[in-house]
Amino acid sequence: MNKDIKQAIKDLAQGKFILVYDVDGREEEVDLVCLAEKVTPKHIYHLRHDAGGLICVAMHANIAKKLGLPFMAEIYSNVLNRYSILNQIAPDIAAPYGDKPSFSVTINHIDTYTGITDNDRALTIREFGLLGTQVFRNGASIDNYQKLFGSRFRAPGHTHLLIASRNLVKERLGHTELTVTLAYMGGLSPVSVLCEMLDGTTGNALVIAKAKVYAKNNNLVMVEGREIVEAYQKFLER
Repeated sequence: MNKDIKQAIKDLAQGKFILVYDVDGREEEVDLVCLAEKVTPKHIYHLRHDAGGLICVAMHANIAKKLGLPFMAEIYSNVLNRYSILNQIAPDIAAPYGDKPSFSVTINHIDTYTGITDNDRALTIREFGLLGTQVFRNGASIDNYQKLFGSRFRAPGHTHLLIASRNLVKERLGHTELTVTLAYMGGLSPVSVLCEMLDGTTGNALVIAKAKVYAKNNNLVMVEGREIVEAYQKFLER
């Protein structure tokens, strides 16, 4: 691993933010990222204030499998006959940048009120991150995990869940896979929080040059998708 990848993993473990750019020719976006189990209300404030995109929680595919969480597209496909409008608005095609969305369901923790405040979202995200860590690392039955999840969370909610591809960056190069891969390589909880960085002046995504300035001004490490892919290949070859 190069020094930036090592530093990114170290910072994630300490509850700090990092910046992750995907790859040229794809979304070409930079996300502000941290670990779900480390999230506090201050993290949520900075995600919505400094980044401004959609705050999502990305998980390793094994966690989604044990919890029985589907992709949202799978849910749509199972009700197409009942809700014909979904045939028109949810066609089985990739997004303009080339991938199918990784969205799953939306959730709130049972102890939230509206679910949208910094305190509420921090609670939902942190508790899901802690549960995801438990699911990923321990060997309890699938049934027990699903009952535990059902007792702590409700859907729909204000926190968007994302499911990484089973083969991570070997299969897909979205921020979902890039951030989960980075955590996985570092032996951290493979449940990340990510939010696209937007530009209030242009109305577009924040370009990588401006993101680098933000990273420098805030003493944050920034890594690119190609670096994560290279590090993961070496990780697999060990």
